[in-house]
Amino acid sequence: MEYNKELSPEDKIIGTDQTVADFWKWGFSNLLTNSLRGIYAEFLVGAAIEALNGSRVEWDAFDIDYNGVKIEVKSSAYIQAWYNGNHSKISFGIAEKKEYDYATNKYSAIAQRHAQVYVFCLLKEKDPERINPLDTRQWEFYVVATKDLNHFYPQQKSIVLSSLQKIAKPIRYDELKFEIDRVIDNL
Repeated sequence: MEYNKELSPEDKIIGTDQTVADFWKWGFSNLLTNSLRGIYAEFLVGAAIEALNGSRVEWDAFDIDYNGVKIEVKSSAYIQAWYNGNHSKISFGIAEKKEYDYATNKYSAIAQRHAQVYVFCLLKEKDPERINPLDTRQWEFYVVATKDLNHFYPQQKSIVLSSLQKIAKPIRYDELKFEIDRVIDNL
């Protein structure tokens, strides 16, 4: 039996005095951690294109299904949860991967980039006193067709910001839907 219930913040955790909101606050409040920032970036992109359909699927071959178009979302930031005074070098993972099939519990034989579009999300704020992942003005986004990644960077496992900027321009959050639609129209 698969447990796949959409939770509510008010749901009680049976046997405790805690709620799901307590759990979320405890475990998912620091949006500067790599894994949580990545999930949050997926949420931002999904919200921008109104594609928050159901709950997120962990380990899926792509992050968002947007009207049948598969979108992969990647994130990076200059300031991490463990910020030590030095800004992180900006890079995004673009390695080909094998697809996991939940029905068969097996991986595909061939590794590839499964999405048709990549959205690279950069939390660009460099001031540790001002950084706020909840402020979409502190983010910039780069939308790239996978065919362009495959053409310009076919074997690369990651892409640095300077290389990404050769094939895409930074856009604001309020421009994201338009740009994703534009890239999809040119697939």
